[in-house]
Amino acid sequence: MLQSTETILVVVDVQGKLARIMSQTTQLHQRLQILAQAMPLFDIPVLWLEQLPDKLGATSAELATILQQYTQPIAKQHFSGWQCDSFRQQLQSSGRRQVLLAGIETHICVYQTCCDLLNEGLDVHVIADAVDSRSPENRVLGLQMMQQRGAWLTQTESLLFELQQQASGERFRQLLSLIK
Repeated sequence: MLQSTETILVVVDVQGKLARIMSQTTQLHQRLQILAQAMPLFDIPVLWLEQLPDKLGATSAELATILQQYTQPIAKQHFSGWQCDSFRQQLQSSGRRQVLLAGIETHICVYQTCCDLLNEGLDVHVIADAVDSRSPENRVLGLQMMQQRGAWLTQTESLLFELQQQASGERFRQLLSLIK
């Protein structure tokens, strides 16, 4: 079960033109915006990665605007975020052991980041409706590969209601306004 005090959201490489050619780019961006807006309700920190931003471009503007409230993007060269010293240090210093993983591409950077996080003993929850690849087949295969390695699959509404736990209170009302 997810515990907000143990959880961190990691958004992987939703950048430039590549983000716009994902198989379900509109849905991906909508889900990521909901997640980014919901994390403060649970005091969950967010880390976001950018793969070679000087070549691939910056994070999608509509997402970057929301993510900037947390921190600056972490530039990386490796496909796995774990291989980036800055990311590894920030994740470790957070003290969080449950990682919500979202972004692109499911079968490459999200997959390799997931594998490294699992190898480090972290509890990884891949948000299936907040990851994408250029082809639907690669998205599905990436999800299957991560699940076979030991990652949990979840989706945006499921994880938000799991964190919320009850259908009452101001936070619940704010949550409902985000997902409608």
